[in-house]
Amino acid sequence: MVMPLFDTASTMDASSAVPLGVSVPRADSGGTRHHAGGRANVACLAPAVPSLDIAYCPPGGEWRVQTLPNITRGVHHGIVEDLPYGSRYGFRPSSDNQPLPPAVPTGNNGVNGSARQPLLLDPYGRGVDQRDGVLTSVRTATDFDWGTDELLRLPWRNTIVYEAHVRGQSMLHPDVPKELRGTYAGLAHPAVVEHLTSLGITSVQLLPVHFHIDEPHLQDLGLNNYWGYNTAAFFAPHPGYATQAAQEAGAQAVQDEFKAMVKALHAAGLEVILDVVYNHTAEGGVEGPVLNFKGLGKDAYYRVDEHGKFVDTTGCGNALNFADPRVVQLVTDSLRYWVDEFHIDGFRFDLAVTLCRNAANEFDPKHPFLTGVAADPVLSEVKLIAEPWDIGYGGWQTGQFPPGWVDWNDHFRDSVRTFWLADRAAIDAGGHGGTMAKLADALSGSAGLFQASGRSRLASVNFVTAHDGFTMNDLVSYDRKHNEDNGEENRDGHGDNRSYNHGVEGPTENGAILAKRAQSRRNLMASLMVSLGVPMIAAGDELARTQQGNNNAYCQDNHITWLDWTLSPEAHEMLRSTKRYIRLRKEFLAAQPHDFPVRDEQSYLYWFDHDGQPMSADRWNDPHCRVMQLLLGDDNGELAGLVVVNGSASDVEVTLPDAGRRSPSLFELRLTTSPRHKERQGIQVPSGETDLAEANSISIYRT
Repeated sequence: MVMPLFDTASTMDASSAVPLGVSVPRADSGGTRHHAGGRANVACLAPAVPSLDIAYCPPGGEWRVQTLPNITRGVHHGIVEDLPYGSRYGFRPSSDNQPLPPAVPTGNNGVNGSARQPLLLDPYGRGVDQRDGVLTSVRTATDFDWGTDELLRLPWRNTIVYEAHVRGQSMLHPDVPKELRGTYAGLAHPAVVEHLTSLGITSVQLLPVHFHIDEPHLQDLGLNNYWGYNTAAFFAPHPGYATQAAQEAGAQAVQDEFKAMVKALHAAGLEVILDVVYNHTAEGGVEGPVLNFKGLGKDAYYRVDEHGKFVDTTGCGNALNFADPRVVQLVTDSLRYWVDEFHIDGFRFDLAVTLCRNAANEFDPKHPFLTGVAADPVLSEVKLIAEPWDIGYGGWQTGQFPPGWVDWNDHFRDSVRTFWLADRAAIDAGGHGGTMAKLADALSGSAGLFQASGRSRLASVNFVTAHDGFTMNDLVSYDRKHNEDNGEENRDGHGDNRSYNHGVEGPTENGAILAKRAQSRRNLMASLMVSLGVPMIAAGDELARTQQGNNNAYCQDNHITWLDWTLSPEAHEMLRSTKRYIRLRKEFLAAQPHDFPVRDEQSYLYWFDHDGQPMSADRWNDPHCRVMQLLLGDDNGELAGLVVVNGSASDVEVTLPDAGRRSPSLFELRLTTSPRHKERQGIQVPSGETDLAEANSISIYRT
């Protein structure tokens, strides 16, 4: 039974406008979940609301309503006497007399279409409760037994990122107990952790784990937003990724399970990076639901034009207004909270350009958000990864973010795919491919792309695949996207994939085609691991995972997106190869000085043709020249590496180079992506002598 109690006192109390959200009053002590009394300081920025109420329900109690008596620069604040940890709460304008929860269900997910929540979520709410079809914020405590856990602070040079989905990573894992599959606890299970550590990656980058909801059109189709790029609460972990037991226990248990996951991954030496979506919110455009910001102050929180219409640089109906300092504060407060309270090691920012658009809606590399993060003693010390584009004017900014940031390098992705797949398709069809120049630039870390921003090759996050697009296996198995299951008649998803099916579209039992696909997969993965910069693997590529040709599987929460752990012969072979490439990368870097490859005066990259002669301009520009050699290392390194690339359709006799005083007297073949790896591994070839570079392969030597 709902019995609202109204406090209409007009006198000011001892509350504070800072910090925003629900906190322990300054006059009180404590801060743990055992804080006595439940007194709380409540503060909410709601510049569009003349008077704001908080409606709240203590654990086991009844709903009450209290008007926040004070307003300071748009922040409504007051002291609430009985708001202990575990309380559900939300805000509403004082004139809004909608029934309180649980009286108004609004759909299977808390919102549907343009339906309005009976209460507005707290923008700073630490937990979200989904009960009776209604969303409410939840007050949670911050205490947790971290023991000696702390941020790992791995240097960028040694970082290998693994992009994963909490649910998809363990959903089909046979060694994970059924009740833990698809959860934070499942990701932290020893069987999953052992796979990650044995693979050799250093950092797990999780697709969005902030609380998110499904878009109305997906609900109508009976689908859900599997990727989670539809955030509704920037401070709350998504309860749907917690175990059923934690969900039933409430927001505090969900939070604790998430922290236990981070602690377990840290104990295994693995960083945790979050993919965060601050560019837009789940409220969508004008027809979207009203969850929080629209009801509290749309024109402050969102970018709008002179007519009050949403300016959308995200393709999602709205864009947060980073020209407003309060929005910048909201995001930096959220980031700091995840570092301080959840021990998060870094962030990958979805559509990061939107976060750096000034009052004129232009990208500004000196935007207050960027300068604020750089000056912040907490945020400046964690990993910051930009997806350096959005869909607005001037939205492609790869290479333009400031020092302290690294960028997803789409130039690397496109160059590697083109050389090994699109070019090969053209050659197999009787034509010819492109030149070696773009691949060489990609392998060497795209130095020119990042130089203008004052950054080095280590600012490049190199990737061939990501959550968005084909898997690596599908890149070599499909010429076209097959997104029919998404309910949009295959209109969604990118059409420019630079993929090659090697003669048959999709699954085949043709052994010759399967062998060609396997070698192309190895070429793609080896290119990723021998390149300078920071490599990122999409989860499952090491297992030859397929999404059946779907290159936009954002709404597929099923076997299409979950990792298949049955390990077919193709999966076994790809896993062995990936481990081998990662191990070789680590061995090479361990033999170089700590600042390799940043010191250009001592780090070297020498390019040679198949005759062992320095690459000439004519060679670089000749599309028929598909063989090159890269000698790289450091004057003070213990060994040098030689990468021989043969992108032609024929085997080629290659003369290993003589690079003067830096040249080794003997090269040892450590691996080749050709099928002859086992029989050729370990052979030694002196400088100036020839060795066989097999067609469509990479060979890697060391001194």
